[in-house]
Order: sequence, then structure tokens, then C-alpha cells
Amino acid sequence: MSDLQPLYTLDACRFSSPLQWGLTVFWRQAEPGDGWFPALAAATELDGIRLLKHDFREPAVSQFAISTQPNVSPLVVVQRVKGRLQYLVRTRRPKALQGHYAIRSVGRVTRERVEAYVADQLGHHRMADPRIQARLAQFQIERPDVDLSQPQKTSHGIYWYNLHVVLVHVERWREVREDVLQRIRAMIVRVCQGKGYRLSRAGLLADHVHLVLGCPIEVAPDEVVLAFLNNLAFAQGMRPVYQVGGFVGTMGEYTTNAW
Repeated sequence: MSDLQPLYTLDACRFSSPLQWGLTVFWRQAEPGDGWFPALAAATELDGIRLLKHDFREPAVSQFAISTQPNVSPLVVVQRVKGRLQYLVRTRRPKALQGHYAIRSVGRVTRERVEAYVADQLGHHRMADPRIQARLAQFQIERPDVDLSQPQKTSHGIYWYNLHVVLVHVERWREVREDVLQRIRAMIVRVCQGKGYRLSRAGLLADHVHLVLGCPIEVAPDEVVLAFLNNLAFAQGMRPVYQVGGFVGTMGEYTTNAW
């Protein structure tokens, strides 16, 4: 028997993806200025990484405001920005940067507001039939033990990588069958367990799904969405239930207003 082929592929999918980050890197010695910034911004643009702003928080600490394409993981952001910056100053400072870093996802609104928004989805999209409303209520997911405000650690740094994902049914088809809703909920949990996603909330509605989760630093946002699209399609009989793509946005404890 041949392997099952995914219904959704990265080449075919289109994403609405406001993805923004704050990156902190540390110099070994105080840096006199950031005249290198235009060249660094031009170089990282080719990597799908847009440098929006740079500030020295202290003489030896650089803070970058960044936006990215959905195929760029936060680990790639760290590697490309640090690597290209070191290359630009290599002549006068062969080992300019320390190994550690901090990167955090940020958004237009805070993580707390996004979680509250998802928690309210069932009430916001109220079904006319109270029996269906009660049925959907059974399949909402809330994980109070998952605290996305806390950083995760690598051997060299700390990170906050939190996403809000929305998948919408084709033509807004409404799915209210209890057995199908059970399979969808179970698959969401299974994907998160298998991929190492830290699921905080899931809002399961008749025609769309909201997910609030923390992700491993090496995984790109589009890979996260694709994992759910294909596995949820599998749970529903290998049917292309969802639109080809979805919404994926970053969020955090701070907003872009802090920039």
C-alpha cells in the first residue's frame, strides 16, 4: 500500500501571517554605533526576515524589532541575524557577539487578550439550536496548567514562541455531528502531543477552529498550520475540509506598541 499523500502542501497554501518578534543579542564589548544596520537589514530581507528597528538597550545589548515570512522559524531568525551581523563587523571585531540570546513573539494585542478572545468564541458565534450549542461546549479545550507567559530555554538562550492559529472550513461549511467533533478534538490533542506544541486553548466552532499554543523554536509557523490542516483532514476521512491555508499570528506578553 502506498503512503498517504498530504492534501495540503506548503507550495499550495496561502497564509494571513502577522508574525513579529523582539530579538535581543549581546555584544562581548560595548558597540560604538549601529552604522551596520542598513546593510544588515538588506541582507536579512533575503532570508524572509525584515528588520524594522534597532536600539541599544545598554551599550553591549542590541534589541531588534522584526517581522518575518511564515516559513521562517524563530531559530532561523536568531541564526541569520547574529550570523550576518558578525560577518559585517568581522574585520574590527572577529568575535563580536556572545552566544546567548532572547527572542519573543509579539503581536498587535497581548497573549492574554487573544486567549480571552478565543475563550469567548462559543458565546460570540452562538448557534440557534441550544442542543448544538451545548454539544459544541463539550469540545472546547482549556489548559490552565499551560502557562504561555513563561519562557522556554535552549542551551544558549530563552524564547517565547506563541501562536494564534485559525482554520476555516471551505465555504464556511458547518460541522455539528458529535462523532466528527470528537475526532477533531482528539486529533488536536494528538498533534500537540506528537509535535511538542504547548496547547493552551482551542475554540472548536461549527465552521472554524481557533488554536492558542506555544511551539518549539526550530519549527516555522507555516509548518505548524500544515500539521493541523493535514491531520484534521485525516481525522475527517481525508477530505479537504479546510481552506487552503489559514491565519497564523504571533502574540506575547507585550505588543508592538512597546517598540
